[in-house]
Amino acid sequence: MKNNLTENLNQLGFPVMKKEEKLDVNAVLADVVKSKDMRLWDGFPVMLASGVKKGFFDFQKTVKYLKNKSDKNIFYELTALSLALYRNLNLDNNQSKELYNSLNLSDKNKYNAYLEKMKNNEDLFVAKRKISSRRLKDTFRNYAFKEKAKLKELLELKDEYNLEFALSQVFSPKQKDLFYKKLKNEKLTKTEKEYFSRTVKKKLMALANNELHSLAQKSL
Repeated sequence: MKNNLTENLNQLGFPVMKKEEKLDVNAVLADVVKSKDMRLWDGFPVMLASGVKKGFFDFQKTVKYLKNKSDKNIFYELTALSLALYRNLNLDNNQSKELYNSLNLSDKNKYNAYLEKMKNNEDLFVAKRKISSRRLKDTFRNYAFKEKAKLKELLELKDEYNLEFALSQVFSPKQKDLFYKKLKNEKLTKTEKEYFSRTVKKKLMALANNELHSLAQKSL
């Protein structure tokens, strides 16, 4: 296994590193296979899903990195295991189907066996090594949760940016500050109250007008 394997893993969704440069997904997956490290094998479905999602994974290229037959067989088994996990969690897609078609009949049979055992949370075996179904699912769910959290954060930032931009088109910085103060029920000074009623409130009333809102959408 390459010395920099640990450094590369985070890019495939298994948080071990900080850098994200010039990653060869196929080489990393091959190194994970050759590592015989059960912790990394637990994370193999996470790494494979991340590589596929980013469009960097190539089944045949990964196979080429594996020189001996034993390692290739482990890779096939881990791939079948990963696909069974995706199916169990109802996360399989077109890429999963394409990857399934890359397996030979023997490994497709292992896929079916893995799938059955996962339904009952039974232990699985890859290269005669035991892997916990529960731990495999938990590892992947943690990854999926983090991905959703990242997406939610990005969407929230986008919404916040859009709101800030829209407000800046209507209100001056001072008016925008008063708007947020009023929204948060913060106490306003007498001068701020007067300015809010005289200027900001009138703009807000115009913005809240349904007919104006409808006409604005039509004109855009």
